[in-house]
Amino acid sequence: MCCLVAAPAVVLRLLGVDLPAPLALLAFGGAVVGASFMLAWAAEAAEHDISGGLAIAILAVIVVLPEYAVDLYFAYSAGSDPSHVAYAAANMTGSNRLLLGVGWALVVIVALAVARRRTGKPVRVIVLESGNRTELGFLAIASLVSLIIPITGQIHLALGVVLLAIFAFYLVRAAISGDDTEPELIGPAARIGDLPAGRRRPLVIAIFVIAAAVILSCAEPFADALVNSGRVLGIDQFLMVQWLAPLASEAPELIVAVIFAVQGKAAGAIGMLISAKVNQWTMLVGSLPVAYLIGGGSVALPMDGRQTEEFLLTAAQTLLGIAVLLKLRFPRWLAWTLLGLFACQFVIPGTTGRLLLAGVFGALTIGAAIVNRRQILPTLAAPFRREKTIIAKDEERRLAAATR
Repeated sequence: MCCLVAAPAVVLRLLGVDLPAPLALLAFGGAVVGASFMLAWAAEAAEHDISGGLAIAILAVIVVLPEYAVDLYFAYSAGSDPSHVAYAAANMTGSNRLLLGVGWALVVIVALAVARRRTGKPVRVIVLESGNRTELGFLAIASLVSLIIPITGQIHLALGVVLLAIFAFYLVRAAISGDDTEPELIGPAARIGDLPAGRRRPLVIAIFVIAAAVILSCAEPFADALVNSGRVLGIDQFLMVQWLAPLASEAPELIVAVIFAVQGKAAGAIGMLISAKVNQWTMLVGSLPVAYLIGGGSVALPMDGRQTEEFLLTAAQTLLGIAVLLKLRFPRWLAWTLLGLFACQFVIPGTTGRLLLAGVFGALTIGAAIVNRRQILPTLAAPFRREKTIIAKDEERRLAAATR
């Protein structure tokens, strides 16, 4: 089915046929959605065969390809076409806020509703796993470093190198701390994963190659169709790039996370979405100035006023999520707050709305950080400590709290 959805775009691309912008958006957007599902299933099934940091690095790059293709295309083409500079970071800010404001919130709301139905008692909080502190630490460091972007109004190549280095270190830590337990898969990924290794591995590689080829061939026409469709339909082109592209690329990840929540595996789903945000704040943002330079631009990708505000709002939202999760507990009120504030950005658009929401996120972040101040330093230090040490420290704190 995914191949059938992607087939029209592939044929159009091979024949060089030009369609009206809205039709091109449907064709190439459908191809990106279909290929995104294929990549997600293949990556999950490949967890049966992952061994070592190299395999993890390869899978990490492949699975985020749909999300990054549009942003990297705009950053690359901005080197020769200044009009594309305005869209270079649009997809990143949209996908990042969608992942946290809708993804995190929806998983918790669904999981708590399921838990209440099963137990017959009200459940108000999801307890995360101790290992998630390391990912929160990486996300916190990357988010704080990225505040340089709204302050300077640009993404400098030096900053990009730092963020890519953080991503590389994150992969190393993930490889070292990874366990050997069998992955819990669902749907097509489970069907593929259950195949004998001799059939599973060639199939997974074939799916990777086909899906990646579809995405790479459709990235340019999909990105152009987003901008042109906005112009034809009278919709803000920035909003088209910021929200339609993330809906296509994030759909598989969000659907899988919600299914895990329905199955009572909310902590694992939240951990997966936290990991996705680490990738966004490190590899994606760090790659943008590199793509811009390769495309003929300078060593710094400039941000206009709107993109600067979008980055500030995105960073403020992320820091709120981190500040409240410092105790590794995701309360119900946070889920509804994140979802409500996400909706507010469409009710109060423009510079005033973005700055107002950033201020609200900032105030809530400060309050949460004060309440959870004892967990700030352990979280920031978690990426540099061994997993067993982190777990032991967390258990010690829980025991001390229970004793008190």
